[in-house]
Amino acid sequence: MHRFASLIAGFTGIAVSVAAGAADIDWNKVDQALGKPGTNQPGGVHKYGLPRSDLKIAVDGVAIKPTLALGSWIAFIPEGSGAMFMGDLVLTDTEISPVMKRLIENGIEITAVHNHLLRTSPAVFYMHVGGHGDPVKLAQTLHAGLALSQTPFTAAAPATSPPTIDLDTAAIDAALNAKGTINGGVYQFNIARAESITEGGMAVPPSMGTAIAINFQPTGSGKAAITGDFVLLGKEVNPVLKAMRDNGIEVTALHSHMIDDSPHLFFMHFWAIDDVTKLTHGLKAALDLANVKHGS
Repeated sequence: MHRFASLIAGFTGIAVSVAAGAADIDWNKVDQALGKPGTNQPGGVHKYGLPRSDLKIAVDGVAIKPTLALGSWIAFIPEGSGAMFMGDLVLTDTEISPVMKRLIENGIEITAVHNHLLRTSPAVFYMHVGGHGDPVKLAQTLHAGLALSQTPFTAAAPATSPPTIDLDTAAIDAALNAKGTINGGVYQFNIARAESITEGGMAVPPSMGTAIAINFQPTGSGKAAITGDFVLLGKEVNPVLKAMRDNGIEVTALHSHMIDDSPHLFFMHFWAIDDVTKLTHGLKAALDLANVKHGS
């Protein structure tokens, strides 16, 4: 059990601890150590997006945008005098071993290595990582590990005009009872579960990867490719899997991302290309079987 588990005594106590820890961390130094600026997220989280814009990946003839399924990320949250972090690194098969070796040599925990999609060309995999300690030192180790891959560290150019997308976003929002956002040509949803989630006794906000992720990439003529992952309790797994399959949505992976989470969660990745109305109907049928916060 992590050393701060005994301090978790309810939501108020967690919020006070996070607020105090956040004030003590100089995120500019962490940004410098990682080699890229992060952004502040709800719940005291400081998060980094590292899209694999260098990779040219296709699935079933669809060129995958980085924001659809190739977005490495790392998220820190204050923990006492230091920080806890979690992340998901998008790697090619030849990058996995050197990156893993460098990370574990410096105390980074590897919590999962697996696929998210099928039929990727070339093949890509996802390495979930975590750790505790001095956030600057953790960021230095993460940078050194990722430097053994081709992961770009350059920041994206700022948008010069409001983003647009070839989708009826209002209709999708209404169908899913949630509000999406446009990011890099993809319409994204992050839908929080209703339960409080912890890892080793430490509260894990939705912005650290515990929200259901649904992404739409338009393919023209009212169609889209969808992918993402449903975050589920064990009892929800097979009902949701059946609802997906019954609605023409392929389940491409089922696994865990964390080791000591409570409640224990399973992550169900999916893929489909079809009419957007049909896809949203299928996704809503699956969402109705999970304990989520509606309207998030």
